[in-house]
Amino acid sequence: MDIQICVGSSCHLKGSAVIIEKMQAAVEKYNLVGKVNLSGSFCMGVCNRMGVTVSVDGEVHTGISPENFSEFFSDHVLAKLNG
Repeated sequence: MDIQICVGSSCHLKGSAVIIEKMQAAVEKYNLVGKVNLSGSFCMGVCNRMGVTVSVDGEVHTGISPENFSEFFSDHVLAKLNG
């Protein structure tokens, strides 16, 4: 599974560093090292007023924040891997 987190100017200002930390911790917590390829990406062209843009296997999601990260990870990463 390929996960890209936007680190462009807008997402950086909206907290992409926090989302990266949360994603790294979740990948380790669920023993997904080797199953998930985590990388940064510059602007994906779908900036949202709130939150960070994250792509999971090419499916782009906007508005990811520390508050909704757990739900996002469960719904779009764990569900796909366990699908």
